[in-house]
This record gives sequence, C-alpha cells and structure tokens, in this order.
Amino acid sequence: MPISENVLSELRAVLGERLSTGESERALHGASETFHRAPPPDAVAFPVDTSEVSAILKICNAHGVPVIGWGTGTSLEGHALAIHGGLVVDLMRMDRVLEIRPEDMLAVVQPGVTRAALNTELRATGLMFPIDPGANASLGGMAATRASGTTAVRYGTMRQNVLALEVVLADGRVIRTGTRAAKSSAGYDLTALMVGSEGTLGIITELTLRLYGQPEDVSAAVCAFPTLTEAVTCVAQTMQMGIPMARIEFMNPLAMRAINLELGVERYPEKPHLLVEFTGSPDSVRADAEAFGAVVAENHGEGFEWASDRDDRNRLWAARHASYTASLKLRPGATGVVTDICVPMSELPGAVAAAAADMEEAGIFGNIVGHVGDGNFHTLMLVEPGNEAEIADAKRIARRMAERALKVGGTISGEHGVGIGKLDLMRDQHGEDAIAAMQAIKRALDPNNIMNPGKLVPGVN
Repeated sequence: MPISENVLSELRAVLGERLSTGESERALHGASETFHRAPPPDAVAFPVDTSEVSAILKICNAHGVPVIGWGTGTSLEGHALAIHGGLVVDLMRMDRVLEIRPEDMLAVVQPGVTRAALNTELRATGLMFPIDPGANASLGGMAATRASGTTAVRYGTMRQNVLALEVVLADGRVIRTGTRAAKSSAGYDLTALMVGSEGTLGIITELTLRLYGQPEDVSAAVCAFPTLTEAVTCVAQTMQMGIPMARIEFMNPLAMRAINLELGVERYPEKPHLLVEFTGSPDSVRADAEAFGAVVAENHGEGFEWASDRDDRNRLWAARHASYTASLKLRPGATGVVTDICVPMSELPGAVAAAAADMEEAGIFGNIVGHVGDGNFHTLMLVEPGNEAEIADAKRIARRMAERALKVGGTISGEHGVGIGKLDLMRDQHGEDAIAAMQAIKRALDPNNIMNPGKLVPGVN
C-alpha cells in the first residue's frame, strides 16, 4: 500500500523539501548494482541529523510504513530495494567527521562519510582507516553490511573495526552501543549485533571507528600462473607459512582482460593472476616479498612485476576495484549475477576450481576474483537482462557454490551479505533453531516489521 498523504504530510513537517516523491529520485533509489529488481520506493527522505531520523521512524512506525536505509547504493544482494514499498532514508547528507582522536587511534563519524573522505581527513595525522570493499562506500552502509574487502587479511572486517554506534530503533528511540575503550565485557555486544544487521534492526547514525598507523613502506606485485589451481594453491601455502600480507587477490583470465580494459593497455597476459601487497618497514617488506617469491616459484608463477611507486600501486588497485564495471563492458548490455562464499583455507583451491568448472559447463561468461587470503572469493556471471534461462543457470551455480561452502564448514557469504539474494540460503547455514532466535530478536526490536522488511531473516511476518 502506498504511503498515504497524511503520512507524507507528517514527514514533510519534519523534512520540508528534503522529502521527495519525484519520479527520478525514486528511480535512483530503486536501482540495484546487479540483476536484482524491485519497484521504486514511494518516497525518499534526506535527514541531516539523528533527531530527524528519530522523528521519521516514529512516524513510520506509528503507520506501519516500511523504512529502508540508503548509503551509496553499492550493495550487491538487493539490500536497499524497497520490495514492499515504503520510504528510503538516504543518509548521505549526514556526512561529517565529528571527531578524530589520534592519541586513541579512533574517529567518530556520521554514516554518510565515505571511506575515501575519512582517509582524506586523516592524512595529516599519520593514521588511516584500512577497510576497503572496493567501492567508495559510506561507512554507515559498510557497518550495516559488515563489509570487508581487499585488506581484510591484515586488518579484519567492519566487525573488528567498529568500536561503538549510535542507532535509531524502529520506534524512534536512540541507543548507544559500545565504548571508546579497546575492549569491554559489560553486557550483550549490541555493537556486534547491529554490524551486519542490514538495516533490519535500526538505522546507524554515528560510528566510532578504530584507526591504524600508515605503514612506513608499501610494495605491491603482480604475477601470473599457468593454471587457476596453481595460483590458488600459492595463496593457501603463503597463508599457511604465516607470510604477513596486506592484501592478496586472485583474478581469473577474464578478470585480467577487464583490468587491461580499465588500464587502456594490454599490460597483463590473460592468465590467472595474484595481486599482492606488503607493508611495514623497508627491511620487513623486502623479507616478506622474498619469502612470497619463493612460494610463487614453487607454483610455477611467472612475470613477477613490482609496483613500488605509489602512483603505479594506485593504478593497479584502482583497476582491480573497477573490474566489476569493466567486466560488464566485456558483454555490452549485460547485467551481473554476483555471489561470494568463504571457506577454510585448506578448501579454497577446490572451491574455486569447482566454481570455474560449473561456469564453463553451463557456458556462463564471467570472472572469478577473490580476497583469497581469508578464503573469500567472488564470481560475476554476465547474463542478458530478461534472459530467464541464463539467469536461472547463474543462480543455480551460485547456489551450488554456497552448498559446497557449507559442506566444508564455510559460509554462504564472506562479505556481500544476505539482502534478498541469499535469503533462501539462511536456513541451510544456520538451522531452524538459530533462525528462530534471529526472528525473536527482530520481533523484539521491530515488532511492526518496518525496518527493511523481507531482508536477512527469513520467515518474519
């Protein structure tokens, strides 16, 4: 049911012209990065502070209006689609860095601050926020989806790097979770509950984040391998040897074609590649690189190319991050069925090989990339919009990947999250009793089920 004029009037009393029902604004906030589709929301709100978010939720809760939080809109599993209509709350005008405490190595930010904007603000301090999911995502969205990315092998995910939150609950109450202390054993960990809740329990309006010192020296390298198995085996052996990597990424031949396209030059052969980065003192970087080079040689790696210059490194990682959009250009007009899984390191070579075999057998054109240092990899399967047979094949491959991950003690998603795309897999991973516990938490905090309904937790009415 569309939002009534009475409710819109109440919302306008809070927001004025920062409530939009315009077609273009609704369409922009009804789009998805991947093949997931839904009608646009009924309206879009642009709050500028916590009090406005609280007022919005009080109104929507009283009238049973669905509320969907929105950051930069870069999620991949349909997290921010208004599948039941309702109001999208765009938080990108809440974009202030509220406090930087170098002596405590933390920053306090509003949810609309992006990771790049925060790191720009931090340059003069000698500190950085390292979590890098690829897209220049908002930090509120990164917390809501428990994002990680290329540096997770060294710095962990948002779960390890969010110290405290301010959250507006479904009924408009504002709570604070966590502290500025490095650790706490006082009560339930509500911060961890909210990180990864995908907007189903409340809206994050403030984050306290852990910061790190900028490394003294950084060096990156690219190397090619004859086969996918040799490349991924090299990763597993590197991690088992304890070589401290800042990043280690796997790219299949099609992904390397996309990187060449993004760079505008045929720089790398279309073979399986690893992209790696070492950080630390110059001596430690040199020693780590030499140890890694020996593992590469054992696995028949070739074309070992160093990028110690900052601009060269930035171009390399920018091309890696752009591989999704560049890959779409390899099949003009295509959309992507994107998925990820995470498995124990010992199972990584077999999981990647099985996914590649499934794609080849089905004749699906796509790439495989991965933050493989922690057993996490992604597939992008390029399909024709509206081609139900192709989409069905791609979704079947994604399900088989998830099932294989669960069979070896892995997870259906290492970082993309659940949204609507993996909702039907949640019971497979967690079982009925654990799902019932999640449902109980959802109903306790959001009894009217207005917070991003139809996402993350199956079976909530």
